[in-house]
Amino acid sequence: MPFTLEQLAQRLGLRFQGDAGTVLCGMAGIEEAGAGELTFVANARYRNKLRTTRAAAAIVPPDLADAPIPVLISSNPYGTFARALAIFHPEVRPEPGISPAAWVEPSAALGAGVTVFPFAYVGQHAAIGAGTVLYPFACVGEGARVGQDCRIHAHVSVRERCIVGDRVILHDGAVVGADGFGFAQEDGRHLKIPQVGIVRIEDDVEIGANSCVDRATLGETRIGRGAKIDNLVQVAHNVRIGEDAVLVSQVGISGSTVVGDRAVLAGQVGAVGHIRIGNDVKVGAKSGIHASIRDGEVVSGIPTMPYEHFLKTIAAFKRLPQLRERVFKLESEIRALRSCLEAAPSPGEGAGAGGAAPAGGDARAAPADDRTKGREP
Repeated sequence: MPFTLEQLAQRLGLRFQGDAGTVLCGMAGIEEAGAGELTFVANARYRNKLRTTRAAAAIVPPDLADAPIPVLISSNPYGTFARALAIFHPEVRPEPGISPAAWVEPSAALGAGVTVFPFAYVGQHAAIGAGTVLYPFACVGEGARVGQDCRIHAHVSVRERCIVGDRVILHDGAVVGADGFGFAQEDGRHLKIPQVGIVRIEDDVEIGANSCVDRATLGETRIGRGAKIDNLVQVAHNVRIGEDAVLVSQVGISGSTVVGDRAVLAGQVGAVGHIRIGNDVKVGAKSGIHASIRDGEVVSGIPTMPYEHFLKTIAAFKRLPQLRERVFKLESEIRALRSCLEAAPSPGEGAGAGGAAPAGGDARAAPADDRTKGREP
């Protein structure tokens, strides 16, 4: 659906500059945008492209309000981009209803406007909130509860007794509430520890495809309100993820670790169990966390270290081949100097007792100065 610049500004609550009647039909990146499309500038490296873009208008920060094309002025262009994109591409909500090919246990409770696609399953005494959608092959186990306006995509499992809040999105293949990895040693064999706790997912959480959040051994594994978890993430038993935390692809969190509010763990970060990663912590990609991290720290590396120190370490690492050659050269020079010192005569070496003359000399001959002393010229 097209909008004029003025209409879109009103929808977004922004000021605009330029032709109010500029018609906008969609959005595109600043390099790909064409006639009738809205773009945005959130990164300084793209500022100069405003002079050459073919976009009809752009979302820009206040200091670019004098751009050569019509603009929407935002203090957060990237956030505005997200909201504008949702206006141009509103979510298509499926028609409510339960497919005859779905299986819903008679004791389950479904709220108003629930959609259950073919081959989805809702177990005994489970509860599904109003407006929630279960896509094909989604499974909600016995006694589990899913809140309102959730999207439970294909092949998702919400296992027995687990609790999912409102407006939660679980992408394809995510598993909530599989057994935690708990075993005890007995007579050299692995004895399974029953995992009798649950997972609690609070409101406005999104969990990516094929990610796993394990149920607690006892008590709860908890994902805090607004947390965002990417694809292929492993959250172990009894972990607690804070509000608005972000776990990027392939992060792995071991059991009973606490991740603070607004913490960001970049791709492939691994954390040992029973530690605390503080509020507002940022951890660089491929890092290994072996100890607790205090609030607000920015770290990277294996094991993690302050980010500034990590950069110095990487710089030194790149120079290792040259440093290695320098060490070899210095060692060679030291060996040569040591050989010279060992071969050189020590003080007085070769002289006889009483200061005898060197071999081949005349012991009776006086020094030249003595021979001429007292002579007439």
